[in-house]
Amino acid sequence: MVGILAMRTWIEPVVAGSQVASAFYDTALLLVVKNYYNQTNSTAPSHILEDAQQKAVSNFYIIYNLVLGLSPLVSAYGLSKLGDRIHRKIPICFPLLGYLGSKTLLLLLILLGWPVEVMYGAAAINGLTGGFTTLWAGIMALGSLGSSESKRSLRLIIIELVYGLAGFLGSMASGYLFVGFSDRYREGTVLVCCSIVCYAFCLLYSIFVLTVPKPAASCPAKAKSAEEVGGQLPEAVIAGSSQPSESSTSTPVSPSKLIIILLLVAAILYDLAVVGAMNVLPLFLLREPLSWNAVEIGHSNAAGYVIFITSFLGVLVFSRYLRDITMIMIGVASFSAGILIMAFVKWTFLFYIARAVMLFALIPLPTIRSMLSKHVEGSSYGKVFVLLQLSLVTTGVVTSTVYNKMYQNTLDWYSGFCFILSFLVGCLSLLPLSFVAIKQWSTTGSLEILTE
Repeated sequence: MVGILAMRTWIEPVVAGSQVASAFYDTALLLVVKNYYNQTNSTAPSHILEDAQQKAVSNFYIIYNLVLGLSPLVSAYGLSKLGDRIHRKIPICFPLLGYLGSKTLLLLLILLGWPVEVMYGAAAINGLTGGFTTLWAGIMALGSLGSSESKRSLRLIIIELVYGLAGFLGSMASGYLFVGFSDRYREGTVLVCCSIVCYAFCLLYSIFVLTVPKPAASCPAKAKSAEEVGGQLPEAVIAGSSQPSESSTSTPVSPSKLIIILLLVAAILYDLAVVGAMNVLPLFLLREPLSWNAVEIGHSNAAGYVIFITSFLGVLVFSRYLRDITMIMIGVASFSAGILIMAFVKWTFLFYIARAVMLFALIPLPTIRSMLSKHVEGSSYGKVFVLLQLSLVTTGVVTSTVYNKMYQNTLDWYSGFCFILSFLVGCLSLLPLSFVAIKQWSTTGSLEILTE
């Protein structure tokens, strides 16, 4: 009975189901929009058609991402605050309801032949009900609430791992579903229907099965109990210390506001680099010299999700020997190196080499969230995570617009320029992280990289 109750606190089914649904939807939307603009410009010569299609699809995503990113500003904080005060499931169920509505609009667009501009309304529905901003903040809040401080980085990266594995499977299947049923049904119909079914499952699970876990750790600003201290002794021994660590025998010192600000700045800069590059990447793959089809696009998305597995393994190993800040810097360096290689991709094998170099690119953001969560009350997790997420989304929207316009302007000159820019921004995010490392060193009095 206890085991069943514990299983009902698992947020992973929601993470997995929603991400499979999202993978189906993203592939369907991209290819439906591409086909729509192909038909619109079908009388143009082939070389003009490709450039016109690229710009049309890019312009669509500029507006779509603006609506999708800015509309949660209206509701995200309020929903998360209600989640903290009334019930933790509010910031999870409301976004899932919005997802169902917005994905249904894409299905109607396909079946009734509506113009793709209808999807701007779908993006608004998604955002006004909280969108991914609120959903992910709610998921992170539940994950943090049910984990101890010493295991929180690992707990959050496990959630990210489930997210990535589900995205991998969804992306692998999406291209085949799109192509396999195109002869019998309108292109994308089956794919969008599968997406809707997955979101419906997530909503029903969240309402009727999911229960909120009890807090597993107290606020770090308060003294730890004798039981908590005793429970940390084995970890100190594992880390190579024969004596209980200082942090295990005394009240931990809250970090300065400077460290929190630096972590937020680093998160925003890193997310800016990632979002900018990933927004341009699908367009880059559709164009020469790669000119990939639906199946190859699905494979490329799946390759991106492998990073969730390698990043999880990285945290699993690194967390035993390295501080959180060191793991974050490794992840930033991994992404920056990989995206620099992506700027020079002309062949399929080189694309997968670039993806392989990014093997630890997922580590930074969940680890930053873990560091931040260790210094706030459990009752404020929702607000803190949604404020961080809103900061990331707001900068992401601006980044998406700038990068798409920049991609259009550099299309004929050098299509990989945006990736070089992301490399530079990624390197820039290492500066605030370095200051955090120096600040921690000045506090502890050593450059020791072992975990506390």
